[in-house]
Amino acid sequence: MKLTDLSLLELGRRLAAGEASSVEAVQACLERIRRLDGRVKAFLLVDEKGALAQAEAADARRRSGTPKGPLDGVPVALKDLFCTEGLATTAGSRILEGFVPPFDATVVQLLKAAGLPILGKLNMDEFAMGSSTENSAYFPSANPWDLTRSPGGSSGGSAAAVSARFAFGALGTDTGGSIRQPAALTGTVGLKPTYGRVSRYGVVAFASSLDQVGPLARTVGDAAALLQVLAVHDARDSTSSREVAPDYLRHLDAGVDGLRLGMPREYFEVEGLDPEVRSAVEAAAAAYQKLGATLVPISLPHTKYALATYYLVAPAEASSNLARYDGVRYGLRVAAPGLREMYAQTRGRGFGPEAKRRIMLGTYALSAGYYDAYYLKAQKVRTLIRQDFAQAWQKVDAILAPTAPTTAFKLGEKVGDPLAMYANDIFTLPCSLAGLPGMSLPCGFSRAGLPIGLQLLGKPFDEATVLRVGRAFEKAHDFVRVPPVGGA
Repeated sequence: MKLTDLSLLELGRRLAAGEASSVEAVQACLERIRRLDGRVKAFLLVDEKGALAQAEAADARRRSGTPKGPLDGVPVALKDLFCTEGLATTAGSRILEGFVPPFDATVVQLLKAAGLPILGKLNMDEFAMGSSTENSAYFPSANPWDLTRSPGGSSGGSAAAVSARFAFGALGTDTGGSIRQPAALTGTVGLKPTYGRVSRYGVVAFASSLDQVGPLARTVGDAAALLQVLAVHDARDSTSSREVAPDYLRHLDAGVDGLRLGMPREYFEVEGLDPEVRSAVEAAAAAYQKLGATLVPISLPHTKYALATYYLVAPAEASSNLARYDGVRYGLRVAAPGLREMYAQTRGRGFGPEAKRRIMLGTYALSAGYYDAYYLKAQKVRTLIRQDFAQAWQKVDAILAPTAPTTAFKLGEKVGDPLAMYANDIFTLPCSLAGLPGMSLPCGFSRAGLPIGLQLLGKPFDEATVLRVGRAFEKAHDFVRVPPVGGA
């Protein structure tokens, strides 16, 4: 087995046993990136020198018997939304081109404190606004399973990098499904923790009441191990929870015997749900029954309003957050004769079409005369969606659903139809609006050989049960495979 085919936890065990070195692991990743990323286009920036230096330091700690932890020396990569001291951070946008932060985001500090070398920064939809990575200001990423198809978004580069074995894990952000949807489309595991479980300090903001940082990995165990590193209270983030995270690996293999798993009727009646996706998810549900779980039919009646609610709340927050990019303090600045002209020309040239669309949508929803009719009403519906889930938790321990309505779609297929693109997140949006933990893991393949994702939703701050349920299915079914480009 190639070193790059190992899971994150497997590599950690080999490093601990002295059967491999961190430098070897980083070099193996860099070799694959050099050979294959010209086609996949997962990376915006590769930090070879920095990653090798961090790997050498990790190997030295291992030799001296002072490793920083079980993942010391395991190389990972970052969505280009996290501030990284000395490394450019663009958020996939021209307006931040050339911006080099003077500090690390909290999650980056935590990765470094645990000894994980960082290979570089990954491609994404501009400011995390998109579901295909085609809204990147630089280039679209490709799906390692079929290079003519999208890896999803907005964390498409992160998902593609993990799927193609360029990194043993990656960090992404999930605002409306931006970790889970690309995970589903690339055959990887993507975990969105509960809102507040992971610090957002130093993360370029899209929609502050929705954004959440999480891992993309090859296995459920790998996702649990990365979350263990990240789930720490941060006083610099006012939304960071003080609830102490449990040991996510301790009960990972406890199984699902006796657990009640909800099957929401509304998620299986959505127009546009691919029959192959539905069949694979229903087969996964039947498999859980055989493993000892009880399937419970439930209703989440306000699901049908989630898409409209999200596209009022998120753009409204984006219009406020993106107002700071004005050409004055950092990033792009277009020379103009006056201040107003400089603002207009900088923002006009720096933002792409989708960012402009959402800024305008959000500004309109917040404007005088429309605030109550749109934004305030959306917040009330958001409360109803949260209440739907609260009622469901009285009956079930976790919820099963599709992650995305289809398998990976062709690059260019939905670019001209924003509503069709937005609908790709229809199953992931309710979880985000309610601030719940959610995870996607592979549950099968289409006849065309494309991955299908199963989504698991959990109670607030109960990532442990979500991971446990996912691990039970993963142990019984081998859907973690090397994609065609990965075998090249």
